[in-house]
Amino acid sequence: MRKTNALALAALGTALTMGLAACGGSAGGGNTGSGGGDTGAASAAKHNDAYTKVVNASDAKGGTLKFALTDEPDSMDPGNTYYAWNWNFSRLYARPLMTYSAKPGQAGLELVPDLAEGPGVVSEDGLTWTYKLKKGIKYDDGTEVKAADVKYAIARSNFTDELTDGPKYFAQYLDAEGYKGPYKDKDLDNFKAIETPDDHTVVFKLKQPFAEFDFLVANPQSAPVPQAKDTGLDYEKTVASTGPYKIENHEVGKQFVLVKNPNWDQATDTTRKQLPDRIEVQFKQNAEDIDNRLMAGQIHVDLGGTGVQPAARAKIVGSQQLKDSTDNPYTPFNRYAMMSTKVAPFDNIDCRKAVQYAVDKVATQAPWGGPLGGDIATTGMTPTTVGYKQFDLYPNGADKKGDLAKAKEHLAACGQPNGFETNIAVRGDRTKEVQVAEALQASLDRVGIKATIKKYPSGDWSAQYAGKPDFVHQNKLGLMIAGWGSDWPSGFGFLSQIVDGRFIKPAGNYNMMELNDPTVNELLDKGIQTTDPAARNEIWAQVDQKVMESAAFLPFVYEKTLIFRPASLTNVYVHPAYGMYDYTWLGVKQ
Repeated sequence: MRKTNALALAALGTALTMGLAACGGSAGGGNTGSGGGDTGAASAAKHNDAYTKVVNASDAKGGTLKFALTDEPDSMDPGNTYYAWNWNFSRLYARPLMTYSAKPGQAGLELVPDLAEGPGVVSEDGLTWTYKLKKGIKYDDGTEVKAADVKYAIARSNFTDELTDGPKYFAQYLDAEGYKGPYKDKDLDNFKAIETPDDHTVVFKLKQPFAEFDFLVANPQSAPVPQAKDTGLDYEKTVASTGPYKIENHEVGKQFVLVKNPNWDQATDTTRKQLPDRIEVQFKQNAEDIDNRLMAGQIHVDLGGTGVQPAARAKIVGSQQLKDSTDNPYTPFNRYAMMSTKVAPFDNIDCRKAVQYAVDKVATQAPWGGPLGGDIATTGMTPTTVGYKQFDLYPNGADKKGDLAKAKEHLAACGQPNGFETNIAVRGDRTKEVQVAEALQASLDRVGIKATIKKYPSGDWSAQYAGKPDFVHQNKLGLMIAGWGSDWPSGFGFLSQIVDGRFIKPAGNYNMMELNDPTVNELLDKGIQTTDPAARNEIWAQVDQKVMESAAFLPFVYEKTLIFRPASLTNVYVHPAYGMYDYTWLGVKQ
């Protein structure tokens, strides 16, 4: 299960952008928000200056940039982390092969070279991707980065039992059958899936064509690691820096301190700045206290990037001055319910359509914070997904509160004119999701559908409960409240794990509706092997359309966050590839 918070992108035709998110929605904690229709919330949502331009622009250097985080990271090792904020933050000291243009708005979605001289050159059969490294890039100790260091970085992050916190996409797609990883086999020549014919060339060998491979090398796992300096799980304390900053001190679980890297060369790096003298991170800080310290200017950034808590939100919507210092960007999350196509009467599409029309989407939006918490959703993919197209197959009234006549029409068509009984599964420790389940329950009751809410623990949600089809069937779980954000926000990165029928598993299953549509599966295969970006994005839109035609996917909100920036923070903009501020650009007023 992905453990990350959201990474937000805006849809852009040919952009290749990587994302992190929590499948199952780990960003959906227990916070409640203002209800839908709050005029203060709607007003605050308009204050998105940093989403379209750089606020408090300044090239002034010096000072200490201060971050705080409510918990601690999985790891500060770029090869062993799966948190959205850390894929953003780690760029301060680790440079992957590709990255994103440092610009607000849609321009920031363009993939640009980082360690590499340019995008990958793909072979005619689609099985080989080649990257040339820029020459002269050095680590903080002055030694030069070599191609073998990139190869080793991917070997350790994807093919070892010890490093468990990051994704394993390279292991999934590289042709590395039988490779045991560098901790068991120290001879890197035995890792045949990546070749390094010289010190500045990296060649990836794939099992099958994968047109979005540039997405993968934009994640921090392609940041180089010298084999001789790898200390396994302790490497997070002494990461060899290629970015503008290097690690001065890392007390695991307490604090993390960066200082300027004297061997970083701006001439090789078009996307980062080196403004503060020092960057300090405090871990395990109280969330409400972080908000108060932000608004008092005592710290500069909430590192998690997931937005302020309800108490701070209430202060913000009541103060024009505070509203002017906030931004309300999208995350890549869709918050939704899935209807099981294997649990009666939802094995009948008309019964599913009845639910689609009956739901009061203003009521299901409210627990997320009303308009501040997200826009009412009508599709599977979100506006932050490349390939997204807006459509609504089940318009439920001009006020979005339900088309009850249409719902009853479909109830009659499915042989349940007086309604029926079903169960709604929800993670009981997640207040927002429970409130959504209660709003859904009330919506359905209006047309005679009597739903009982079943609460299950988050920890075993995918392994024992909603993610276990046998349990779903035995306990007649007709609807399951969930959420999803992609690891890279193309249609494939967003949809494949939750709609491909071939990914239905006996446990840890995220296609909880058990949709197994051959057309959907075939379109996913066709799309990922389509090299033309525009054609590929069109296929993702077709997949989304087919999924929504099944009526098994019930979207609630395209999630947003409300984030605060103190006046002392300079060079502030929301990077569309992360849905939070670009941490590599920030400075502080002296």
